Amino acid sequence: MSNNHLPTVFGVLVVLAALAAPANAQERAAPPAGHVPERPPVAILGNTAEAEAILGAKLLVCGTCHGTEGVPRTIVTPVIWGLQENYLLKQLTEFQSKARDNDVMTWMATALSQAELAPTAAYFAKKSWPARATKIVSASPPTALAVCQICHQQDLMGGLTGPRLAGQTYDYLLEAMNRFAAGKRTNNADMVKIMEAISPADREAMARYISAL
Repeated sequence: MSNNHLPTVFGVLVVLAALAAPANAQERAAPPAGHVPERPPVAILGNTAEAEAILGAKLLVCGTCHGTEGVPRTIVTPVIWGLQENYLLKQLTEFQSKARDNDVMTWMATALSQAELAPTAAYFAKKSWPARATKIVSASPPTALAVCQICHQQDLMGGLTGPRLAGQTYDYLLEAMNRFAAGKRTNNADMVKIMEAISPADREAMARYISAL
């Protein structure tokens, strides 16, 4: 990597690491007044090694919240290791465009260049879903779960039409469903309609069941 890129890369790491550690699970970092968005460092054209080094430095920051071994460090942070590549790419793109609202992830995504989005999605998709302690799954899945299986597959392991849900963190699942239901997350119109029609009690039962798979 050329020396003139080092300060920029490390600057991105420092800024993003600070943003990635909210005071508690309910808080989201907000940019200060007058903040100028970080301009993603770009490798010299044709310098593959430099491009890989710059992207690798940026991806180190992801472990601050999502865990260096794929196990999230906070209860509302999702597992991203092993998620479907097309889903990850869609989310990164929508964080960049603010179609999906999350201050921390918008800052993270805008630190990536357009050319780095697909490699980032591929990088995490190729990781193995983290092993977790065995849990006892309820013998009877909630009735409302059937609607999830239409897109997320019968076993909820995901596919082209929807990401893996099985084994995802309980708090993230519940928060995601509640945000869809309340119209606070709108980057999937079908999910908004589906969650609006499901009661809070059923959403909680679904999150509990799915997270234990």
